[in-house]
Amino acid sequence: MAANKVAYLSLLYMTLGLVLVATVSADPDLLQDVCVADLSSGLVHFQKNNGRVSAAVIAAFNSQLPGTQSIAATLFAAQPPVPDHVLTKAFQVGTKEVRKIKSRFAPKK
Repeated sequence: MAANKVAYLSLLYMTLGLVLVATVSADPDLLQDVCVADLSSGLVHFQKNNGRVSAAVIAAFNSQLPGTQSIAATLFAAQPPVPDHVLTKAFQVGTKEVRKIKSRFAPKK
């Protein structure tokens, strides 16, 4: 899951499994069993289960307004919309692919 953390600081406490945790600006960490990772405010980051079985992580936020924001929804369902040419350049895909992704985030009718 890719997200931009709104909270000031969050901790991920790995309780079970093997999870890859990384921010866009740093080298990834591989959390295994009882490990802890801290993520600073505003950094785009992701967590990915790297094991063959389910993983369990406990997240803690140090903020009055904890939460996350989905990068995909932020970019592809923004109002006003992010222009297609900006997304095609950023993700190095064609306009057709950008519109296909945007259609998946369109509000249900």
